[in-house]
Amino acid sequence: MENHSWGQNLQEVTVTVPVPLGTKSRDVVCDVKKDYLKVGLKGQTPIVDGQLFETVKPNDSYWSLEDQKVISLLMTKCDKTSWWKSLLKGGPEIDTQKAEPEKSKLSDLDMETRSTVEKMMFDQRQKKLGLPTSQEIENQNMLKQFMAQNPKFDITNAKMF
Repeated sequence: MENHSWGQNLQEVTVTVPVPLGTKSRDVVCDVKKDYLKVGLKGQTPIVDGQLFETVKPNDSYWSLEDQKVISLLMTKCDKTSWWKSLLKGGPEIDTQKAEPEKSKLSDLDMETRSTVEKMMFDQRQKKLGLPTSQEIENQNMLKQFMAQNPKFDITNAKMF
């Protein structure tokens, strides 16, 4: 029987621990602290026991016993912007560069980030269509405004960058 497996996304870490068939939830020991995890069965050596790679929110962590044979644990990460290299410090590491980022919706982003992403998407679309980007539109508008305020100013021989 495999000791345990784990997975993650940017928000959460999941741990799956196989236990003997017929295990009752009252026999499960699951202790989640901010930086420590212990999972096992009462009266036995813990199956998972050690310091977590990063911190979690213990009050936002849940476990369940599935089909009387698997303990499933869901822990919420404190830092929701990084991938963990391992479940426990000193444990086998994964290559976080190969982690597939999940697709996010614009509505999931904060207003500032959302605005920046929308601007980048607009500019990318404009470039594909051969149209001016938001910065070029802004520059054109400033030039028009300057010319309206200074009608006697002749820019016919000016070099545009």
